Amino acid sequence: MSGEEIRSGIKEDPEVRATDAGFWQKAKVVLPRPKETVTIRLDADLVEWLRREKGYQTRINAVLRTYMDAQRP
Repeated sequence: MSGEEIRSGIKEDPEVRATDAGFWQKAKVVLPRPKETVTIRLDADLVEWLRREKGYQTRINAVLRTYMDAQRP
């Protein structure tokens, strides 16, 4: 996208709000925790299905995180 297209999209987005000095006073940098490398055994057809699209490891992580969040009290 060009810069003009980006600015136009921002102007048209009803959820966009300008940030003020108060926002930046409370803002903090939050770095993501590093990923941990693990080895797991999965069914071959499952791996084949997941690998059809780029980013399959990210999707696996998202599915597991969603399940984990659903199990929290």
